[in-house]
Amino acid sequence: MAPTILFVLMASFFIPTNSHLELTDQAFTSVALSQQGLDFVKNLLIDEAISSIIPLQLPKIEKSVKIPFVGNVHMVLSNTTIYKIDVSESYVKPGDTGIAIIVAGATCNLSMNWYYSYSTWLVPVEISDRGSASVQVEGMEVGLTLGLENQEGTLKLSLMECGCYVKEISVILDGGASWLYQGMVDAFEGQIGSAVEKAITKKLDEGILKLDSFLQTLPKEIPVDDNASLNITFVNDPLLSNSSIVFEINGLFTGRKRAPVPKHRLENSQSSVFCPSSSRMLAITLDEAVFNSASTFYYNASFMQWIVDKVPDQSLLNTGGWRFIVPQLYKKYPNDDMNLNMSLSSPPVIRIAKNNIDAVINLDLVIDVLEAGKVIPVACITLIIRGSGLVKIAGNNLAGSVKLNDFTMSLKWSNIGNLRLYLIQPVMWTLIQTVFLPYANSHLAKGFPLPIIHGFTLYDADIICSDSRIMVCSDVSYKNQTILSVSNALGL
Repeated sequence: MAPTILFVLMASFFIPTNSHLELTDQAFTSVALSQQGLDFVKNLLIDEAISSIIPLQLPKIEKSVKIPFVGNVHMVLSNTTIYKIDVSESYVKPGDTGIAIIVAGATCNLSMNWYYSYSTWLVPVEISDRGSASVQVEGMEVGLTLGLENQEGTLKLSLMECGCYVKEISVILDGGASWLYQGMVDAFEGQIGSAVEKAITKKLDEGILKLDSFLQTLPKEIPVDDNASLNITFVNDPLLSNSSIVFEINGLFTGRKRAPVPKHRLENSQSSVFCPSSSRMLAITLDEAVFNSASTFYYNASFMQWIVDKVPDQSLLNTGGWRFIVPQLYKKYPNDDMNLNMSLSSPPVIRIAKNNIDAVINLDLVIDVLEAGKVIPVACITLIIRGSGLVKIAGNNLAGSVKLNDFTMSLKWSNIGNLRLYLIQPVMWTLIQTVFLPYANSHLAKGFPLPIIHGFTLYDADIICSDSRIMVCSDVSYKNQTILSVSNALGL
């Protein structure tokens, strides 16, 4: 049914995986569906929903009726099947009390077999006849109201109201005695209409129950890579207005099968934000805490350290290349190869302001000399790198890059005496620009997945940076096969 599949796609944002996350009461990401977004999903799904319920078999109908000049006629309608449904108007409207979905002015076509038998004083034997018939239902209306609430981090769906109303029915018989036509219409019109109403209402009830069961099994994390996931537990009940639905989720990075990033390191400034243009279908808002949770996770997991043994100017990895910059290094270790051991001394700090993203990175660079198969640390320089970031959409991922604004440096320790840092500064600038930033940007270019409904892809997206948050305003495109697989999996 249209409403059931609609809410599958509104709720099933992520790829299933094992859930092991702790629940939190803070939301750092929100997903807002505008009226345009809801209409887009609804219009796409109605055809799919109809195909999931037809053909729909109705119960056998039997009735005895007295027809003038004939007598008592026993009539049976069997193999009654709804094989076509057309919808001319439909609406989805969120409100304070729930989400109303209305289908108006629909028609449906039925096929059936009919049989009658009677006996009369004029003819001493029983007379019977049979044939087929086509039925068209006009002016059918379907309406239901759904409640949607957060239940321990998952969505709970409840059916608050549901109804189906058939306005008009026309029956065309094929075969048999045509003079019985009016009697068949009079006898069965009400029962056919009632059967259609009950069958569709029952299908809606069953679909909502299946969907609610499905929602309880939604995962609470989405993989980012082999080590990290996003915590996508729902936080608070969905926010319903007269033109949108907003889902709030935790949205922070966490280790896969590990403890979540400590919450005390993060501050929640998340609030519902909408795109400047109301015509966009989808708005996804991410607090800067999401990005800082990523940097904290990868720092704590020891992913932010690496050894550099190849650079564009390879002379920088030999003491001979430093003989005029650090003479004592060349004197003590003449023409020995070197490594640069880079590691972050604290998680990078991300700050998002209006039209700007800043990053502060604290980096320790240890100069290692390779002598006789041994690695000899000779000095450590601390760098505070200040950069600015750019974000972009790559498929359904939020990707980015960072560029260097400036840096400061200080000598942390040295085994080769004091270093003249002003001589080393140009070398550090080259290393940051040609080694550190390309390495960081190669990872940032992959991005991380946004909470996008299965089968939908962002297109023509705009990114807006405001105070402490990033907002993605976008329309979406649709892949047909994904919706079919979701509906088939639910048996709808």
